[in-house]
Amino acid sequence: MKKTIMTTMLAVAATALTAQNPIVQTWFTPDPAPLVVGDRLYVYTGHDEPGADFFWMNEWRVYSTTDMANWTDHGTPLSLASFSWADDRAWAAQCIERNGKFYWYICAHSKLSGGMAIGVAVGNSPTGPFRDAIGKPLFENGSWDHIDPTVMIDDDGQAWLYWGNPQIYYLKLNEDMISYSGELGKVEMTEEGFGSPAPRFRKKDVKYKDCYTEGPWIEKRGGKYYMLYAAGGVPEHIAYSMSDSPTGPWKYMGEIMPLQDTRSFTNHCGVVEYKGHNYFFYHTGKLPGGGGFGRSSAVEEFKYNADGTYPTINPTDEGVAPIGTLNPFRRVEAETIAFSKGLNTEQNDKKGVYVTNMHNGDYIKVREVVFSSQPKAFSASVASGLHGGTLEVRLDSIKGEKIAEISVPGTGGWENWRTIKTKDIKPVSGKHDVYFVFKGLKGSKLFNFDWWKFND
Repeated sequence: MKKTIMTTMLAVAATALTAQNPIVQTWFTPDPAPLVVGDRLYVYTGHDEPGADFFWMNEWRVYSTTDMANWTDHGTPLSLASFSWADDRAWAAQCIERNGKFYWYICAHSKLSGGMAIGVAVGNSPTGPFRDAIGKPLFENGSWDHIDPTVMIDDDGQAWLYWGNPQIYYLKLNEDMISYSGELGKVEMTEEGFGSPAPRFRKKDVKYKDCYTEGPWIEKRGGKYYMLYAAGGVPEHIAYSMSDSPTGPWKYMGEIMPLQDTRSFTNHCGVVEYKGHNYFFYHTGKLPGGGGFGRSSAVEEFKYNADGTYPTINPTDEGVAPIGTLNPFRRVEAETIAFSKGLNTEQNDKKGVYVTNMHNGDYIKVREVVFSSQPKAFSASVASGLHGGTLEVRLDSIKGEKIAEISVPGTGGWENWRTIKTKDIKPVSGKHDVYFVFKGLKGSKLFNFDWWKFND
């Protein structure tokens, strides 16, 4: 029995060291919405509160990568507090760029109408700062249907905004992206289009192919419109429909991500092409403490079928292969992470985002780090209000070769930052995964960590 338990523990540990999904481990990050801006891929997410027994969500978060291995945490540029009319349920959202500005379409409970409403924030960069663009909901009518907006700009410049559960609605946005023309559109939900008719038309004794539930994602490829969505009721899988027009009629095409044990009874997808690769984002409940109300973003790479249709995409723990490297001889934010254990991030106006809540044995893994020459020193910005601890720099595993170490003293406060440097660096060259392993008094919070750098 002891041998079986030990084997299981070793298998779990090995999986943790090779896993890349979920892509963020410091917070729960449901409803991923990817956006490419220049050379960087951003993912806009929600935030499930730890220990929740419902979808208690109060803010939205942003992460980015250039290599699909290491993700930088940009914190919370937008929250319920950003909207004077909103008082609850910061649910799924999506951001899009137009004319150098970034428009973040959100849904939240409105204290004006008592229902869910669609809002829009605007910023001058993909990470903000963002502000409520119009000071009121973009659309609301007191209904609870108005959740999960998705947006696209068509080839002719016309922008379209879709949302809804259990019905898809749409608006034609004006060029300013913060107003619309015409009336609210309503997608005809048919058996041919979505696997079943709208709920009020379904017959109890009929077994339908599928049913649209929520979380639409709109995209256009090769002149065809693709509507991806969570389907099947609860639990949800991901399915899609296609059309020759942004307003339909739609044709049901089948499942993309079939129902599997993701430890979450919901799913929510987003798709993007980045550096010649196609990526499918979704969420699971696989983080420790996660589940149906503690969901986390994950990603898989895929190729469209020859006829433009979607293949079957299955969730994995391994995630996607790296498509770039990291330079250790420039300042790297500590919140740039491939995988981590036991940590959170916080932010303030002075320092931005930093890593916190580390305890003995916690770690940060950074992948694809290229040492083009022998480093002469290692520096880190740290702060501790109590005992401090030790930051070990190891290669390729938690117990890999230790190439550097710094001792972190109490600095007089959790935001009283000090840069600590060591010139005692063991020889290192080539490409490695780098682990920052934190050691100190058991049970105590050790220190905060803002950035690191090797000096050549």
